[in-house]
Amino acid sequence: MRTSARVVVIGGGIAGCSTLYHLTQEGWSDVMLLERNELTSGTTWHSAAQVTNFGMNQTMVGLKSYSIRLYKELAEDPDYPITYHHGDGGIRLANTERVMEGYRHFASMARGMGVEFEVIDAVECARRHPLITQGNLLGGLWDPLDGDIDPAQLCQALVRRARKAGAEVHRQTPVTALRQLPDDSWIVSTPHGDIHVEIVVNACGYRVNEVGAMMGVHHPVASMEHQYLLTEEIPAIRDAGHRMPLIRCPIDDFYCRQEKNGLLVGFYEQKCRTWGMDGIDPHFVNALCPDDLDRVADVFEGAVARIPALGEVGIHTVINGPITYTIDGAPLVGPVPGKRNAFCIIGLRAGLGEGGGHGWLLAQMIVHGEACYDTWILDPRRFTAHGTAELTALKAIEDYQNEFRFHFPHEHRPAGRPVKTTPLYPVLEAEGAVFDVVNGWERLAYIRPDAAFKETHDFRFNETFDVLARDVAAVQSGVGLTEVNGFNRIEITGSGAREWLDGLVCGKLPRRAGRVGLTYLLNDKGCIKSEATLAWLDEDTIWYGSAAAAEWHDFDWLSAHLPKDGNVSLRALTNEMTILLLAGPKARAVLGSVARGDWSASAFPWLSVRRAHVGIAAAVVMAVSYSGEEAFEIHVPISQSLSVWRALRAAGAEHDMCLFGSRAIESMRLEKGYLHWKADLITEFDPFEAGLGRFVDLDKAFLGKHALMARLGSAERRQLVTLAVETDMAPAHAGASVMVAGRVVGAVTSGDWGHRTGLNLALAYVLPEQAAVGTAVSIDIIGLDVPARVIPVSPYDPDNRRLRALDT
Repeated sequence: MRTSARVVVIGGGIAGCSTLYHLTQEGWSDVMLLERNELTSGTTWHSAAQVTNFGMNQTMVGLKSYSIRLYKELAEDPDYPITYHHGDGGIRLANTERVMEGYRHFASMARGMGVEFEVIDAVECARRHPLITQGNLLGGLWDPLDGDIDPAQLCQALVRRARKAGAEVHRQTPVTALRQLPDDSWIVSTPHGDIHVEIVVNACGYRVNEVGAMMGVHHPVASMEHQYLLTEEIPAIRDAGHRMPLIRCPIDDFYCRQEKNGLLVGFYEQKCRTWGMDGIDPHFVNALCPDDLDRVADVFEGAVARIPALGEVGIHTVINGPITYTIDGAPLVGPVPGKRNAFCIIGLRAGLGEGGGHGWLLAQMIVHGEACYDTWILDPRRFTAHGTAELTALKAIEDYQNEFRFHFPHEHRPAGRPVKTTPLYPVLEAEGAVFDVVNGWERLAYIRPDAAFKETHDFRFNETFDVLARDVAAVQSGVGLTEVNGFNRIEITGSGAREWLDGLVCGKLPRRAGRVGLTYLLNDKGCIKSEATLAWLDEDTIWYGSAAAAEWHDFDWLSAHLPKDGNVSLRALTNEMTILLLAGPKARAVLGSVARGDWSASAFPWLSVRRAHVGIAAAVVMAVSYSGEEAFEIHVPISQSLSVWRALRAAGAEHDMCLFGSRAIESMRLEKGYLHWKADLITEFDPFEAGLGRFVDLDKAFLGKHALMARLGSAERRQLVTLAVETDMAPAHAGASVMVAGRVVGAVTSGDWGHRTGLNLALAYVLPEQAAVGTAVSIDIIGLDVPARVIPVSPYDPDNRRLRALDT
């Protein structure tokens, strides 16, 4: 065994084998894989190994499609063919129109990634899978490329190719310790000696936190016991003359696929069970949990009702093994939070089906810094300090119980909530608040009009339409108050802070102390990494503000680029401060009545910042707006937020101040053409493609400039546009395909109703030839071809007169 390597991958399941292979495909051959036992001796060996194209966002569809192409290539390798039942087809069943509309949306989204799904009715479901009944069935989503693969053969094929490219694989080589050196390289200790490596990859399946502990980190990954059974031979399958399609059933919480001439049937029971929470036996290798068919009896009954042949055949084998889940069900693939030169590929509950794509994207991140797709949906930094083992277990149970039930728009499931709150949570709750969740924070979405009000989550405009119209109108004509908690805030200090930031952002910094500016940070590819509001408080202090979800992402990025001389320091304030937001033409009057000083428009114009006391609390006040109305962010310590809230509420009473929330802000920001990080602002596009050229200063040096200039020399792949959508039935949801003459020309990133303009608005990246104002397109919205047209970026107050309003 070598004593040094560029990368060591720890774990020999599908995650590790795929990563190793793809690192060699990216040109790195000085790579090693260490497996504590034998390859595929963890979850991989007992996987049901289904391979589907279905994903709930474009990144997941893209990586799954890649996996299918890779697996087909491996299966057809004449030197080492593997067993892959490719293209058996699969159906996701549905018994409500809401779910069917969801399937139509996912079909629209997948089309933009070159994947064709088909939404079919109950009769067609039964025709394609003659073993199922039509009772309580409305239809389903057909994936023509669905199939299954042999897990061990797949991993061996990947390792074989990696070895041929120069990689090393060492079995029976457990990692016993990890130590990081001052230059951020690692010492990987094993019973066979130490290895000095540049980069470590944790691909350890259900043992992820054993290796995580060696790094001093905890990963929000929990294991669930999962049972499936294999039946004896079923004559109808034996005599069919073709393989049966796969079935995934959210109605009765089971799945099945053909296995030889019988069926493999898996269960997602409500009385499910976590596994390994108190540690894992070191000898649990190629092992299973005890069978417990009583626990899945009710689910099995539902499966028999759907597939009567199951009630007429014997059970051949029962498998009960652990599979891993994260807080939101999606894997953790990318940088380990807070560590340098450490990556992970973990929490792959559907590892075999999508592991090829996960390893492909991770290898790109390691070698090139970014992948070809924006990978935020997979990024380990999307969960912050709230991702404890206890919360992960609760969310894993919830996700397991809803395995085939996708999240509807604005649906935030209840397990583990509330996680993070401020003192205003019970106050708002008493006012009738409905909360959405952002990075664990309970954030006000809207106030119910009455105690009996209940929202139906689906893909259409719902009962909240009139509630949000009320809130927007009140803000537009008067004043509204809300709390924007969890907003990422980093204090940057030091004599070199301004010069350092100037080299990071692609545009101009605020000109002087007391001013605020919107800036963008690019990656090494010249594409958008982060969006930040920079507030220059005084000579050596700048506040960096960004999206709540970006808390660890942005701190990690800034820390990685700090100057070596130590004259710039970062301090995270996110969990110390909250924001109380006043918005509307009367906001200035309310602020002036609770804070000493001159708050006139001439003394405190748009894009100003100052320290002040609001009520009795020290605060930082910024004249910035995400709504397009005059607005003031009041940044106060969380411990004093209730005091400031009461002062603002009292002052606002004479102005009929309303309470509003994030859903109204979402509507208003689209009317202004303001963009949302990781919806409209992603690493696949540069600032010119995103319509942000005015924020780029090509006369100065900044990170990513050379790559950006190279991109400008080639044709733009896409251009972000604003669309007016000609329907009042539903918004255009993220991922929906933009079409011209039946051809996909782009994809929606955001959509909502603009209550001030009376327009159904969407933002979308389209081909440049479809970007001109007035261009007619259509959008596939839940299966309907809806006309739309390109309109100016800011249909509401494009000249920002309401933001620049002077006192009257």
